[in-house]
Amino acid sequence: MTMKTGKGFVFRTYNAPNLTPFEKLFEIFQELITHTSGDVDEALDWLRELDEEYGLTDEDYTIDDFIEDLKDKGYLREEIEPGNEGEGPGEANLSITAKMERIIRQHALDQIFGKLKRSGSGNHHTGKAGRGDEHTGDFREYRYGDSLENISMTESLKNAQINHGMDSFFLSEDDLVVEDTHYKAQMSTVLMIDISHSMILYGEDRITPAKKVAMALSELITTRYPKDTLDILVFGNDAWPIPIKDLPYLKVGPYHTNTVAGLQLAMDILRRKRNTNKQIFMITDGKPSCLRMPDGSYYKNSVGLDDFIVEKCYNTARQARKLHIPITTFMIAQDPYLRQFIRYFTEANKGKAFYTGLDGLGEMIFEDYEKNRKRKLK
Repeated sequence: MTMKTGKGFVFRTYNAPNLTPFEKLFEIFQELITHTSGDVDEALDWLRELDEEYGLTDEDYTIDDFIEDLKDKGYLREEIEPGNEGEGPGEANLSITAKMERIIRQHALDQIFGKLKRSGSGNHHTGKAGRGDEHTGDFREYRYGDSLENISMTESLKNAQINHGMDSFFLSEDDLVVEDTHYKAQMSTVLMIDISHSMILYGEDRITPAKKVAMALSELITTRYPKDTLDILVFGNDAWPIPIKDLPYLKVGPYHTNTVAGLQLAMDILRRKRNTNKQIFMITDGKPSCLRMPDGSYYKNSVGLDDFIVEKCYNTARQARKLHIPITTFMIAQDPYLRQFIRYFTEANKGKAFYTGLDGLGEMIFEDYEKNRKRKLK
């Protein structure tokens, strides 16, 4: 730990924050409940095993005490299932509450994006200065029609002193200085998450980082940019939207990858948005391997890149381009032939692609979202 002084730095021994037994366990529990997709019993089983191995609790505060505190604080609810006739009440099931769902989203935001404080009206820069509501830090002369609230009185009075002197002090229109502002634009984003079976294959859990990113992005937008919209959809054999509150429970299914269905649903969602600025973020680790045919049947091919499926993906990317909807793909697989597919896909849409591992996924999405705030996408 360092402290900056007038002459330099003073180095001191780092002292960990003094957390209560509940707070220590709660940090771990939040991580476990995310990995178990909201399964409380499984998360508590893991917590008990960690307790046995690392001695997280003592006789003064046990796991059972922690569970009771979770219920008392409104993070868990206990539901009694009805028993068979004549056998009395059934087993008690624990599940997380809406309050806990919000805590998990905030935890993901803190992990990935840092502790961002709630700010003002929450819109996006267009990159053009003018009459807006976010200050740039730059000053210019007053122009007819400028809002009086944007006049910098300090700079204006300084001009009056310089121009007229202190003996005959007065303030004229020519002395007025205005602090410049940015125009802002609202943003509509659709986040697509691949939930095909490959997201948990090969000994690597890819769905949990993707889920954390979605929770963090949703929390960021709803708290810091409340005028923006975020819709989340998942795609496997088909595609469907999911509400933000269901993100902690998101699981991978025994699905192929129908990228076209996800993109078509994303475009349908964005067509209904009034915002000018629209974008699609797609998190995927695999190749497109499935299409839904007009008769309702599925065309599937997991071997290599199927020309029929791939061409449908390119055509859909071009359709999004015509609608002025850029697609940013976050590719978490490293296979050369898949990277080549993403390059062609990105060229068809004139969008962007990031080839990333799981560790930097959240930061990369955040940086791209913030960068898109500063320009019009259309």
